[in-house]
Amino acid sequence: MRRVLPGGGGGSGGGRLIALVAAVGVAIWLGTGFYRVQPDEQGVELVFGRWVNTTTPGLHYNWPAPIGEVYKPAVTRVNRVEIGYRSGTDFGRAAGVREVNAESLMLTGDENIIDIDVTVFWRIKDAGAYLFEIQRPDTTIKSVAESAMREVVGQTPLQFVLTEGRARIEQQTRELIQATLDTYKSGVEVTQVQLQKVDPPQQVIDAFRDVQAARADQERLQNEAEAYRNSILPRARGEAERLIQEAQAYREQVVADAQGSAERFTSILTAYNEAKDITARRLYLETMEDVMAGMSKVVIEPGVTGGQGGGQSVVPYLPLDRLIREPAPRTGDGADMSSSSGAASAAQGNATTTPR
Repeated sequence: MRRVLPGGGGGSGGGRLIALVAAVGVAIWLGTGFYRVQPDEQGVELVFGRWVNTTTPGLHYNWPAPIGEVYKPAVTRVNRVEIGYRSGTDFGRAAGVREVNAESLMLTGDENIIDIDVTVFWRIKDAGAYLFEIQRPDTTIKSVAESAMREVVGQTPLQFVLTEGRARIEQQTRELIQATLDTYKSGVEVTQVQLQKVDPPQQVIDAFRDVQAARADQERLQNEAEAYRNSILPRARGEAERLIQEAQAYREQVVADAQGSAERFTSILTAYNEAKDITARRLYLETMEDVMAGMSKVVIEPGVTGGQGGGQSVVPYLPLDRLIREPAPRTGDGADMSSSSGAASAAQGNATTTPR
């Protein structure tokens, strides 16, 4: 050291040595102020115990201790708060859940008691606010979450909580917790609220399940009745419409027939007034033709009896229409054909020979 210091290490040289040592010590001390913030952290800088700055991931500098201090909490890690129960990891066991009825039993909007277990997931959004704006952040978050859950459940009916209202309750509770923590400037972000268990109290759960089963049966019967009504009403309406249309068609048919008959009678009457004898004869012939069209007929010629006058004789009658419709007779059936041909209708003979 005497060789290094000028003057051979005398009095002035000793002072220079002390100054050099002091300078090196100060440089080393100032060098300890550099710090690195990891990607999942935020840096909170303190000077004389006061929060002065929040830094992002990377290399930064702050006054070294004891003047300055840096906290680097993890801000990406998701923390959880359990309300109404404690999992096994919370009280030193590998598995199992311990119920906390003082937290889980809540009063619903229709004055029923319900047992709810809730898990709240949160992370640090602002490390400086998280460290210095609130005391005991975990306890504060748990108290706010329990209060928010009781408020939301206290405004909701029991049936809605137990059935389709879980997602809505979770959303409303998360928003209320976040709003309350924001008023505290806690620097905490609530990421999710989960309802782990939603049941009636253990003492009445069996009776409540019976009530639920009865309500389910009621809804099922109502749905079946609605389905039956929806099926029978359209069918009945269709049947009624069909009957109405058939009645209208029958009315139109009857009216049309009546009008046609009246017009036909009017036309016949007009023709009769113009030629009474011809019209009467024609009506008689048409009527006899309609009456005797489907009858067996025998033709008797008046005024002939065995070749002498004053009697009647059967005239051979050849039914051409029957020969056309029926197959040809076999050999030996000629006599039957002759007899049947001779057995014609006397009334037809009268109709064709002596009309009235």
